[in-house]
Amino acid sequence: MKSSKTSITKVTTQVLREMKNHGEKIAMLTAYDYSTAKIIDQANIDVILVGDSAANVMAGHATTLPITLDQMIYHGRSVVRAVKRALIVVDLPFGSYQGSSKEALNSAIRVMKETGADAVKLEGGEEIIESVQRILSAGIPVMGHLGLTPQSINKFGTYVVRATEKAEAEKLIKDAILLQKVGCFGIVLEKIPAKLTQKVVKSVDIPIIGIGAGAAADGQVLVFHDMVGTTQDFSPRFLRRYANLDDVIGNAVRRYIDDVKTQDYPNSKEQY
Repeated sequence: MKSSKTSITKVTTQVLREMKNHGEKIAMLTAYDYSTAKIIDQANIDVILVGDSAANVMAGHATTLPITLDQMIYHGRSVVRAVKRALIVVDLPFGSYQGSSKEALNSAIRVMKETGADAVKLEGGEEIIESVQRILSAGIPVMGHLGLTPQSINKFGTYVVRATEKAEAEKLIKDAILLQKVGCFGIVLEKIPAKLTQKVVKSVDIPIIGIGAGAAADGQVLVFHDMVGTTQDFSPRFLRRYANLDDVIGNAVRRYIDDVKTQDYPNSKEQY
């Protein structure tokens, strides 16, 4: 099945499970603002992730660590205003859930109440399971995130492929099973070997979304700015650019500047 189910009026966690069961791949992109979210929602994207990658592509930080819960709520609220069809998932940022399950619940409640999003996403497995369970106990849908977890970059020290060694791979599978067991509706797998993704997909019944995790995943996610080429300094193997807006926007700006300087803009028809 190549195309999305256009008859779906609103994607839910149950719809994602049905898509997986029917063999329809799930398409997921990030968005952080109203205008972008509206465009990709109208294109029938299945899931929009309001990612903490906003720290990188929107604010220019080197890592995702600096972004705050208040900032994530701002971005989430902006996206929700634009979206009618896609399932909206908001990342809980670094420091808002790792240390205390009570703090995790409070963070998730704030996101849900103040943005109107459909779900939250947390990075990690067994080490954050109490936070996941407490959030789920409040009726808030949770998406997991395993493999390369950018919020742990200072622990890893690098963005290389994760779980290439047997022990880490076995832990990842164990964590995926655990996340499903406690009630997560899906899991993002980031930058892990494709063969390991195959094993995870066979080990759980919930949708697996990959980013640099191979074709066996039930769906794929990319950062919007990377996919359309507004960022040029990030070129991992898994990234396919579907446009080069760096050139398109740059050329448009240069033409505008030239028209202003030469007094071609505004012309007589562009005045009142």
